[in-house]
Amino acid sequence: MLRFITSSSAPKFFPTKPFHIISPFSSRLSVRSMADSAAPFSKIQIQRDDNTTFDAYVIGKHDAPGIVVLQEWWGVDFEIKNHAAMISQLGRGFKALIPDLYRGKVGLDVAEAQHLFDGLDWPGAVKDIHASVDWLKANGSKKAGVTGFCMGGALAIASSVLVPHVDAVVAFYGVPSSELADPAQAKAPVQAHFGELDNFVGFSDVTAAKALEEKLKASGIPHEVHIYPGNSHAFMNRSTEGINRRKNMGLPDEDEASVQLAWSRFQSWMTQYLSS
Repeated sequence: MLRFITSSSAPKFFPTKPFHIISPFSSRLSVRSMADSAAPFSKIQIQRDDNTTFDAYVIGKHDAPGIVVLQEWWGVDFEIKNHAAMISQLGRGFKALIPDLYRGKVGLDVAEAQHLFDGLDWPGAVKDIHASVDWLKANGSKKAGVTGFCMGGALAIASSVLVPHVDAVVAFYGVPSSELADPAQAKAPVQAHFGELDNFVGFSDVTAAKALEEKLKASGIPHEVHIYPGNSHAFMNRSTEGINRRKNMGLPDEDEASVQLAWSRFQSWMTQYLSS
């Protein structure tokens, strides 16, 4: 798993033992249900092979190519819903599906997000992704990809290794632990995006990005790894709330040109590999 350290300087991720749950903020935890959204999402329930059921949120045309959209460590909040709504409108449109990995809980601050992140069942999250891909393909989408941001980016790359029938992956600033998944074993095309100034060490910094690129080369699958100069972590978050949250975490950069370039690359990649 990954731990998040807060200090007077910018925070850093670093890898520790996978799936070990440490919850130093449990006494401070308060969570809310996922905020309502003006976007026309449909709430559905998906059942995994082990009969576990979870909620998911879908937007887009029934027969459009499907994309599973994976949350940041905050949960299924306004930002990930913004991303899903954006994805549903790119090009000719995609059908975006957000599985609720936290089962209705959303962190309101770093301490809450840390608690939820630490408690995530990572193998279970991979099962959620597997079931989400299967649901899309059983409900109108001939092909399905996976994308994610931060924690979701790491899970998206893991899905290229662990989830059968994924047709393409795009990951934003996140790399899975070697204990969860080895990108050298990826079976689906992977595109990945990182900020040059990202200092979440071992998770989404430039060194982690370059190590990922070497692993993807070894896999033999089509891949692209893009590093955006002058950008740090979570640079895709462009809502007013997202910008303020980044600033409060010491991530003040705002680079609309890089965001648009990343979305353009995302659209080209998913269109190439998800077109029938």
